[in-house]
Amino acid sequence: MSQTADVIVVGAGIVGSATAYFAAKAGLSVTVIERDLPASGTTSRCEGNVLVSDKELGPELELTRYSLDLWKGELAEFGHLWEFDAKGGIIVASRESSLASLERLTAAQRGHGIEAQRIDVDELRRYEPHITDRAMGAAYYPEDSQLQPILAASHLLRLAVGLGAQVHVRTPVTGFLRAPASGRPDGGDHVVGVRTPKGDFSAANVVNTTGTWGGEVASFAGVDLPVLPRRGFVLVTEPLPPMVHHKVYAAEYVDNVGSSDAGLQASPVVEGTPAGTILIGSSRERVGFDSAVSTDALRTIARNAIALFPFLEGVRMMRHYHGFRPYCPDHLPVIGPDPRAPGLWHACGHEGAGIGLAAGTGKLLAQALAGGSTDLPLAPFAPERFDVAESPEHHDTPEEASA
Repeated sequence: MSQTADVIVVGAGIVGSATAYFAAKAGLSVTVIERDLPASGTTSRCEGNVLVSDKELGPELELTRYSLDLWKGELAEFGHLWEFDAKGGIIVASRESSLASLERLTAAQRGHGIEAQRIDVDELRRYEPHITDRAMGAAYYPEDSQLQPILAASHLLRLAVGLGAQVHVRTPVTGFLRAPASGRPDGGDHVVGVRTPKGDFSAANVVNTTGTWGGEVASFAGVDLPVLPRRGFVLVTEPLPPMVHHKVYAAEYVDNVGSSDAGLQASPVVEGTPAGTILIGSSRERVGFDSAVSTDALRTIARNAIALFPFLEGVRMMRHYHGFRPYCPDHLPVIGPDPRAPGLWHACGHEGAGIGLAAGTGKLLAQALAGGSTDLPLAPFAPERFDVAESPEHHDTPEEASA
């Protein structure tokens, strides 16, 4: 058995890397265990969104604002490493009903301190000259940002190593180490480390940051965590001169983010990159861990994008990619200690917001792991909340365990 660390972080995606960095910065000894290579899961298969515009009022919005402040504040000196771009976001309404919904959303958000500016069609065209003629109005969110997620995860992990963290790749977790806990009235035990094919690793605390596999890893400790995979596709165009200047999406996207439907949902999300390519999404569907390419989803995404930016009809697609968002039935991530398995912590279930929320999640966990108070309460994200409100949706079984 290796020397006992303060914290083992299981998973080296964006959330795990951020947790490792902030924990190491707090002076904790950290070991990261990754089944494959860093950022090889969901982190490598998304667009890198750091958004406030698509968040409903409540705990997730508060976490979003906190996390964005970290990306733009404490982490700003490293922003060039992961191409952080405060480009702003625009929600476009092309129907009367969508325009009315957008008015209600922006009014509620402004009431809670979010900068959401209503813009008319003429102003919209100054922001995005190539937008559809069908647009009836829009909202501009100057705080919306983007970063390159693989770079962010890799550099946060590198920074953690510079602070003393150890990283073990291609090391799948196969179970937890348990030890009797003195003083527990129920006579239970604590999670005190992990088992892997390369040996056992011990720690005072183990943090499950395995994304869509969070429920499977939690089951090693005998606890139920209803984190489900939600498949999504992204199209990538050939490099172009600057044609799309913000993150632009249709008003229907907000409804799709908050939906629990299992079937295919798609609404256009379009943004440029520093390399000149344009990323086009988005789709959501619950199909378990089926990784097959859906031509229906790809066609729908392309058709929707052309409706938003007609010039895309003549643009060649260079490639497409897809992955699985870690979805929770109540659309809130799971963050914090699990009282059902003392010593085990979780940071997963962020669905499509994991890139943006990673910094805040990692900082809050580091504060709690170090024994201090947290800048935001973790209660809304408590792992045990599902014991009170069980959902029939949480019985999908992955085809293989991953950590």
